[in-house]
Amino acid sequence: MSDLDQLTQSLARNLRYWRNERGYTLDVLSARAAVSRGMIIQIEQARTNPSVGTTVKLADALGVPITTLLDYEQGPQVRLVPPEQAVRMWSTAAGSNSTLLIGSDAHGPLELWHWTLMPGDGSTSDPHPEGTTELLHVTAGTLTLVVDGQEHVVPAGTSVAFAGHAPHTYRNDGSVPAETTLVVSIPPVR
Repeated sequence: MSDLDQLTQSLARNLRYWRNERGYTLDVLSARAAVSRGMIIQIEQARTNPSVGTTVKLADALGVPITTLLDYEQGPQVRLVPPEQAVRMWSTAAGSNSTLLIGSDAHGPLELWHWTLMPGDGSTSDPHPEGTTELLHVTAGTLTLVVDGQEHVVPAGTSVAFAGHAPHTYRNDGSVPAETTLVVSIPPVR
């Protein structure tokens, strides 16, 4: 598959995903973006490569950066952010600092949790509503995160974002307690 074909497929997948995430019909997105309904259908079916201007209009109407629509990796997957990729936002000479660990474009209710999992313990979560995003940061120990049957080992200092509507389990397969901070972003009721 050529780079252009991959870009066309990514744009089609991401446009459909974000249009559905926002609850927009084709007509609503067409009106918000000032892009014809037919053009949106062609883009979502990967039958055309729109201009940069059209892509910007669609991204603006959806409230996401253009890079989100063009990203080959976008979609409901797991994204690990190792400690060296976290962004230090500010710091002082006294040692105060803030670090952006991980973020999401999701909108709606948010829940912030602190979890402690003792060695050998685990918790299986019921799938959340479609469009739910979970952000998790491991502060101590190592967590094994299972999303849709796939295991991800998450060591201390690492952050994860994943689609909470997929079946998921938190497990501590290690020999020391695992400490995590968890944010759950639930889509608004439409």
